[in-house]
Amino acid sequence: MKCLVVVSHPLENSLCHYLAAQTVEHLTSSGYHITLLDLYKNNFEPVLTQQERKSYYQANFNDDLLGNEIEQLKQTESLVLVFPTWWFGFPAILKGWFDRVWAPGHAYNHASDLGAITPLLDNLKEVKVITTLGSPWWVDKLVLRQPVKRVLKTALLGACTKRCKFDMLSLYKSESASKPRVESFVRKMKGKF
Repeated sequence: MKCLVVVSHPLENSLCHYLAAQTVEHLTSSGYHITLLDLYKNNFEPVLTQQERKSYYQANFNDDLLGNEIEQLKQTESLVLVFPTWWFGFPAILKGWFDRVWAPGHAYNHASDLGAITPLLDNLKEVKVITTLGSPWWVDKLVLRQPVKRVLKTALLGACTKRCKFDMLSLYKSESASKPRVESFVRKMKGKF
């Protein structure tokens, strides 16, 4: 299975990069063909351009600057996202990747009456998410009702894919996570993914 692993953390020695490396090792040993996309290392520009936004409702989305990234997404069968959850949202660089690469005419089609959009990422069969949070689980789950999970599963995948399997693992209180707790989380990831 063609697998795209997208990492979104500015520090190469971060917990997210460690978790991404463990995930890549595990999925490679399970037979996945991995492509690693480190958004920071690749200097991905997250800002939607004027031309791109103007083309959102035109016959063709202006993908002049994104052809390779869009084609990479369209060929992906398994997508793995590894990122920190900051302020109960995505890092700006990852949000920009969604805004620019999950584009109309490629990830979805607009309805002619501006009604419901139709999904185009038929190749995408599964999405696996690993995120770290500084907060305890109960704040994310009980107070805020998992906003990142809802956006990914309902808004993004619900609009752009059909019958896509979704799994998400969150490492809470990650800033104070001991090595044994991190390794326990890695074992959980390997068991689930």
